[in-house]
Amino acid sequence: MPIDTGDTAWMLVAGSLVLLMIPALGLFESGLLRKKNAVSVFMQIFFGLALLSVMWFVFGFSLSFGPDESGGLMGNMDWVFLKGVPWDEALHYAPTIPGVLFVKFQLMFAAITPLLLTGTIAERMKFSSFIIFIASWSILIYYPLVHWIWGGGWLAKLGVVDFAGGIVIHTSVGMGALAAAIVLGRRRFFGPAIEIPHSIPLAVVGSSLLWLGWFGFNAGSALASGSLAGNTVIVTHMASSVSALIWVGLSWIRTGKPSVVAAVNGAIAGLAGITPASGFVSVEHSFVIGIAIGIASYSGIIIFKEKLKIDDALDVSSVHGVAGIIGSLSIGLFASKLVNPAGPNGLLFGNPDQLGIQAIGVAVAASLGFCGTWVIMKILDFLIGVRVSPEVEDAGLDISEHAERAYADEEEFKLDMDTYVESLEEKDEFFFNKK
Repeated sequence: MPIDTGDTAWMLVAGSLVLLMIPALGLFESGLLRKKNAVSVFMQIFFGLALLSVMWFVFGFSLSFGPDESGGLMGNMDWVFLKGVPWDEALHYAPTIPGVLFVKFQLMFAAITPLLLTGTIAERMKFSSFIIFIASWSILIYYPLVHWIWGGGWLAKLGVVDFAGGIVIHTSVGMGALAAAIVLGRRRFFGPAIEIPHSIPLAVVGSSLLWLGWFGFNAGSALASGSLAGNTVIVTHMASSVSALIWVGLSWIRTGKPSVVAAVNGAIAGLAGITPASGFVSVEHSFVIGIAIGIASYSGIIIFKEKLKIDDALDVSSVHGVAGIIGSLSIGLFASKLVNPAGPNGLLFGNPDQLGIQAIGVAVAASLGFCGTWVIMKILDFLIGVRVSPEVEDAGLDISEHAERAYADEEEFKLDMDTYVESLEEKDEFFFNKK
């Protein structure tokens, strides 16, 4: 099949929209955190984008989508450094766009997925440990899941489907976030006082840009322009809108006030949750799915943070994990070949088996995400430590890890730096050599 210029143009746009989600994630997360850690979030995300992009180019794409010689477990190394990936012909994964464009689109997924975990480890993880963590997480968790479902691996052969990443991305990240939060432990003075966002407008701008970028994320997964991509856009938008309303309503009932933070978190939960089903369900069913996502993800925060006292800083386990699980299972209920002839039917369309198949995929991703993250974090903690010192945490990662601040003028910067140095000198943990 020849390269289609219309499909190629759409995928160029879709990939750019997903790239927009990287700085949008930084705006969203930094706005919801304390200002003394705003720079650290952007550094993690921007550096992570560069590192994970290089990894994908060198070996990640080959391990994820390369020819399978391992019985459905992993691709081989035929495409390292993209050797043999055509720029003027298509790969079988996307038959109407250049092979390198498919690589680029999938690169954006490979970059943003581990970076979602920055919302969990925020304000207390060493930057050096973070680098090793996201690299290890990609190799040991993300690349295998991609191959198992999107690369034609063993879960794909069982019939598990995931249109744009509810299992591969959000379920694995969400359960990984839970494990990472447990290993790291709670932030100092954990409680309502440290949960106050330093810039709600920044978070709203970030969430709005994430919403925009998600259209490329989900509709781009159609890998072609046309009716499927169009339906995916409206399905995505509807589920996000409904989930946002649910979150505002529930928070209003609990606190007596309508919350902007609840609105943006609800929208993100809706986007994450509808992601796996967005290419298989109709817009009317997305409305129902949005309700379920909103209720379940909001309840997840109550259980994980308020009842179990797990300090998942920005509730990645609920906003992405719980939402992703609900959306992935909803395929088994609402998927219809009338929407996507290449996809399955769900229970409501005469195929009850699909629900069980989806549950297997969810269970595998959740188990690998949680257990794999736990092991990576424990090994890192044993070898080099994963958490900053109390002095560093109190001063903020911006000053202590990067010697930069998001907003301070020169005098404020010097004052904070002097205070930080003095606190370390008092404990004989810092040696300051003057020329």
